[in-house]
Amino acid sequence: MDNNGRPNHIEDYLVQLHSGQWFGWSDAKNKIYANLVIHDDSKTKPTEQECTDGLAQLQSDFDTAQTNKETKKTSGKQKLKDLGLDDDEIQALIGV
Repeated sequence: MDNNGRPNHIEDYLVQLHSGQWFGWSDAKNKIYANLVIHDDSKTKPTEQECTDGLAQLQSDFDTAQTNKETKKTSGKQKLKDLGLDDDEIQALIGV
């Protein structure tokens, strides 16, 4: 995950597939699909495409959640303005 919590590596996808330390890397400094190692024989290695698609879905979900959060924040501020509060009063209430 990046500094904002947005998934940015296939490892972010892999950790949510199964619990425990079921996978690792043959080269921990070069975490690419080619270096993905499965430690748990009861788990199958996802394809590279599954990892890429899974990461893309996680990123899309994160982006949608962030957009929804900002939309609700803007909507809430507008509703407060519609009730007659000014920007200073809104900032005092919600800090933004």
